[in-house]
Amino acid sequence: MSRADIDHLRSMGLEDRAIHDATQVISFFNYINRIADALGIELETFVKDWGGEWETTVLSAED
Repeated sequence: MSRADIDHLRSMGLEDRAIHDATQVISFFNYINRIADALGIELETFVKDWGGEWETTVLSAED
């Protein structure tokens, strides 16, 4: 992440606290995924294969 990335996020309306918090969460997931890969942990059986395609789902209040 560069200064230009941070400046871009600020220009999109994010405050420094939001950028910091997002960076912490993203870094944690990166760390945990590397640990899981290193230990050979398999996905849980209830996790569906996304097939490499990203899909966004918006849940309603009833979900």
